[in-house]
Amino acid sequence: MFTGLVQDRGHVEAVDQTDEGARVRVRTRLGSELTDGDSVAVQGVCLTATAVHQEVFTVDVMAETLRRSTLGALAAGAAVNLELPLRASDRLGGHVVQGHVDGVGEVVAVGDEGFSRRVWIEPPPELLRYVVQKGSIAVAGVSLTVAEVTDDRFAVALIPETLERTTLGTAAPGDRINIEVDVLAKHVEKLLEGARA
Repeated sequence: MFTGLVQDRGHVEAVDQTDEGARVRVRTRLGSELTDGDSVAVQGVCLTATAVHQEVFTVDVMAETLRRSTLGALAAGAAVNLELPLRASDRLGGHVVQGHVDGVGEVVAVGDEGFSRRVWIEPPPELLRYVVQKGSIAVAGVSLTVAEVTDDRFAVALIPETLERTTLGTAAPGDRINIEVDVLAKHVEKLLEGARA
């Protein structure tokens, strides 16, 4: 489990893609905290470190994950948001994030508002029902508050800290971006469906 509070912006050193999946090597200052077999969120996707050497770790990304997220488009040199799993003694400063991406949205507009920046994202239509104004959402692994919702998109407002420390600082129209909706909303929906049946 994660909180959506990005701990480092790492850099992809190499991507080896095959028909069966991809092996991605990432450089980060968090490497000293990782060991083989540990979970790590990369752009909001929970992956397992298969090899760790000092400040570099490797993950294997299966075909299902490549299809459902933006990780299939990763290339050497790309910046990625990284987060280690929540420890039982940690503060829950963001919200409950599983690292299970629900879909990929597209950035459709970006505009500055004083020292903050508003980013509009068009998610897959089937996800919009889980997005509520002032609710939580994970975008590229970053825990954010939904600022506004329309019939086909939502907006998040980014503070300077988020712009500087995450890949969202360079978000531009046309960018594809991982989205994880609030898991509690999905569970409530499922329970209500069962109650109606």
